[in-house]
Amino acid sequence: MFGCNIREETILHLKTDPRVNGTFSYLVQRGEQTIDHVGTYLEMDRPKRLVFTWGTADSLPETSRVIIEIVRQGSGCELTLTHEMAPKWKNFADRAKGSWVKMLGVLEKVLGE
Repeated sequence: MFGCNIREETILHLKTDPRVNGTFSYLVQRGEQTIDHVGTYLEMDRPKRLVFTWGTADSLPETSRVIIEIVRQGSGCELTLTHEMAPKWKNFADRAKGSWVKMLGVLEKVLGE
């Protein structure tokens, strides 16, 4: 999700099957580390709501759940992102939040204010 616009990494592949029960794989190289972010689309209610699992290939079958809700506001919209994680990941919550804030910041720039 936005690759080198967020951090120093090389995108190796972006694969997505954008439908309910479809999957995605965003494979990146960060230094010596290869990370495959994977998930399954659980809900799609265009243009209002998107729900998907989120994890890495090496953490499967354990995943978290991301809920994106979009509400029209005048000529724009408001996006709310909720990332539900198991309690054991509570020490990772701030890092995850920071990553989502960066990604949504890039999205805002791409779409324009």
